[in-house]
Amino acid sequence: MGTTGAAPERVVALRVLGRVRGGAYADRAFAGEARRAGLEGRARARAHRLAFGAVQRARTLDWLEDRFLDRPASLEEGVRDVLRLGAYELAYSDGAADAAVVDQAVRLARGLPGAPRRADARAGLVNAVLRRMAAEGRPRLASLPDGTAAEAALAHSVPDWIAERLFAAVAPDLARGVLRAANEPAESAMRWNPLRGPRATLEAELPPERHGDPLLPEAYVLDAPFALEESAAWARGRAIAQSRASMLPARVLDPRPGERILDLCGAPGAKATHIAALTGNRAEVVSVELRPARAEALRRLARRLGARVEVIEGDARVVPLEGRFDAALVDPPCTGLGVLAARPDARWRRREAAVPALAELQRGLLERALAEVGPAGRVVYSTCTLLPEENEGVVAAAGARIEPIGGGLGAAYGHPAVPGALLTLPGRDGTDGFFVARVRPGGPAAAGPDGVG
Repeated sequence: MGTTGAAPERVVALRVLGRVRGGAYADRAFAGEARRAGLEGRARARAHRLAFGAVQRARTLDWLEDRFLDRPASLEEGVRDVLRLGAYELAYSDGAADAAVVDQAVRLARGLPGAPRRADARAGLVNAVLRRMAAEGRPRLASLPDGTAAEAALAHSVPDWIAERLFAAVAPDLARGVLRAANEPAESAMRWNPLRGPRATLEAELPPERHGDPLLPEAYVLDAPFALEESAAWARGRAIAQSRASMLPARVLDPRPGERILDLCGAPGAKATHIAALTGNRAEVVSVELRPARAEALRRLARRLGARVEVIEGDARVVPLEGRFDAALVDPPCTGLGVLAARPDARWRRREAAVPALAELQRGLLERALAEVGPAGRVVYSTCTLLPEENEGVVAAAGARIEPIGGGLGAAYGHPAVPGALLTLPGRDGTDGFFVARVRPGGPAAAGPDGVG
């Protein structure tokens, strides 16, 4: 694709849209294209926002563009990408004047591959559509209702089934909050790793625009941009990017020195290394990962963080494991409907038909964990989805009982429909959406330790 004078960040964003359309993951496509273009600092951040925003809001943007097209079905895919990018900037961004946005989109259209004689036609169409959109687009979007699941799916740019499932899972106002948050920047949070030094050393390397969380002493939420993976704190293992919701499972597990602790779904390793940190490396942590490449990445992370984690490769449902464990964490593959903001293309990849198979996998993993800890052990089951079929439904299918999670976490994030469990909701809680339950094998529920959580 030629540039025809378009800004580098817009060229990168357009290339990302094309690669995502071809099946690439948005985060990987962006990393590659930004590196290839040498984008840094503000230009990189702008390209990231434009690309991810256009991918997330594709359904709503296409609906809006189609209002100004005579034959939407005949539109070239490359031109559709240019319109999505321009429409996103006009409708949802205040970074540039409308005239500049239209001009840049026209330049991108002229640079699309194909016969040169098509360049003028593409440029003319993009110019006409985006000029009308600049005048009429925002009011049209503002008029979109979101009262029903079907209306919310269009207004917040998700497939119908996702909105329908969320409306069925939680109260409509909470479901709408989840969908709105799915199009906003994800929480920028990190976890202090005490295995690599005192808190004061990390704080000296962080920007002042940050705040903590009284329920999660290791958490820092960043209120201004900070390139963690380019910092000394990251290189020396003093911190890891992790949402506050993702820190809850290890906290609820309450790992203790001297215990054998099983993590059945290891990679990428944030939770396994969190368990090691909470015990000061004085527990035996065994993490199971199916894919060799991901298992090796987990080992590298553990080395960087100074966390003692034994990584075993294999299917966690059947891989041989020696000896009894005191506690286990099951954080299985899921639909990920609680982390749509961080994974812009996930909403378009997920399929409703996959939910039963996922629930079966999740049940098998939870049953294995329950068997490995026995009646005296404890298990935490967590997911980053909000669907009952993948959460409390799996716990019930595995014959487990939920123990109450007390203390501050139980008060702050108590599940509205499942006594004893936690449920965090994007939009309400400012972090990822997670289900967390501490469970034991079937039978009368045992009282959990006072104050845990």
